[in-house]
Amino acid sequence: MITKQFIAGFTFGLSMSFISWIIGMILNGILEKTKYYKNISNLNFIKNKTIQKSIGMKYFKWIVKNTFFKVFNPKIKLDNKNNDLTTLRHEMTLSEISHIIGFIFVLIVAIYKSATSGLIFGLTMMIPNILMNLYPSLLQQENKRRIDKVLRRKTRIISNKI
Repeated sequence: MITKQFIAGFTFGLSMSFISWIIGMILNGILEKTKYYKNISNLNFIKNKTIQKSIGMKYFKWIVKNTFFKVFNPKIKLDNKNNDLTTLRHEMTLSEISHIIGFIFVLIVAIYKSATSGLIFGLTMMIPNILMNLYPSLLQQENKRRIDKVLRRKTRIISNKI
């Protein structure tokens, strides 16, 4: 019984996570047009590098860079031709907030399914949700922090030359 709920919850969570990407993109497009978007575009859930390391962000980053996941958002790629870090940061923000919206959507569904289908079902729904929505969002936040450092450094160099 528990095994069936686990498999069913995981499969349903996987499906919901894919669907949540579309919902996240749609809601993010609407949210982007509001005055609140600038406030949420600088979210920073985990600032501590030790915590990032302990939750496996290094491994997740490797998986995204070296597997088929790298083709999902080609706009978020730094190559020698694309040195516009501000545009790259904006694309990362769009991706980050879409994933956060998707995470919250699946979280709400998981809470509902925990109440209606059982706790195991709802909890196992969260496994793919964490891997497909929360971790990508945390990765974008980490990358945005790195870009912000470079942009601040460039600004200081330019202001020192003037």
